[in-house]
Amino acid sequence: MESSLNKILNMNRQQLSGQLYKYTNVVKGWQYRWFTVDAQAGLLSYYLCEPSNDDSNPNIIGNSPRGQVHLAGAVICPSDEDSKTFTVNCASGDMLKLRAGDARARQEWVDGLRAIVESHSNSATSLPPRDQLAAHDAFGAARQQMQQTELSNAALARAIENVSDPLVHTDPDLLMLKALSAANTHCLLQCLGLLQRHHELEPTFSSL
Repeated sequence: MESSLNKILNMNRQQLSGQLYKYTNVVKGWQYRWFTVDAQAGLLSYYLCEPSNDDSNPNIIGNSPRGQVHLAGAVICPSDEDSKTFTVNCASGDMLKLRAGDARARQEWVDGLRAIVESHSNSATSLPPRDQLAAHDAFGAARQQMQQTELSNAALARAIENVSDPLVHTDPDLLMLKALSAANTHCLLQCLGLLQRHHELEPTFSSL
């Protein structure tokens, strides 16, 4: 039987929608959200919602999206940590870490989003399809590693703030370590974002 997501993709490619968990941060963890995709505009939007057993009748809170990202040039990557999680790595440098209800639902979302990304990507390309996918997966893996780096940086900051005698959290060496860790993490994130944008723009330059 054809899945509901694939049916929507095949019927004018108008919209995908469903409930997913979205990872917010170390403190808030996973938050339930209602996601919609405007395939024609290439926009992924998410709304505050309450958990529901009926995907056709979500309990959406408010009328405006909580957030929105462009899918053009994005990298959709299944996570290695489990069979439900995947990431949406945007060309802008933004990343959404999402979790579906099960492995099948994750695959439907990954396939559906990748189809929309492809439809909004530049048709001119300097790489064969297999190499393109390998490059996309490599960027996705790098994003996952950067997320782990951000978590480690946050853990280091908390550890410094909670140090006990004979150390104090205002110790100059500890403050320097905290600042360097944050600065290096931010620099790596910026470099990865620049590298990904260069990769997405390279086919355009090569066709000039």
